Amino acid sequence: MAKRRRSEPDRSSYLNHRSRVEPITAPDGSAVRELLHPSRHAVERLSVAEATVEPGQSTRLHRHPVAEEVYQILDGAGVLELGGERLAVVPGDIIRIAPGQPHRIETRSDVPLRLLCICQPAYSDEDTEFLDTPDSSDGTT
Repeated sequence: MAKRRRSEPDRSSYLNHRSRVEPITAPDGSAVRELLHPSRHAVERLSVAEATVEPGQSTRLHRHPVAEEVYQILDGAGVLELGGERLAVVPGDIIRIAPGQPHRIETRSDVPLRLLCICQPAYSDEDTEFLDTPDSSDGTT
């Protein structure tokens, strides 16, 4: 599993190009492009990332004790497990995930599920608690 790259912050930039951000494998199993994060960009209290989950795959069940998240589905379709409820999601859906709320997302389409993930405060590995083992969630690597 790749670790998040720590480079020098570019606090002067207010524009970030998606094409300049290399995806990494996040701890939850998705491919993530960190589009805005305080460790590297001129943003202070939140982070914005694009996550991709391949067809037939799912992220690990996890929660963030401190951060509130918002997912916006961009492409693909899937099922979001959110606090014990299963919700079908399609492009255009926007979902709020409360701090401490267990969640995972599974792709149920022939194309990758792509979503924006906005976290406030900004995402940190330290604020991520996994509620399963790496091989206990369907399709997760």
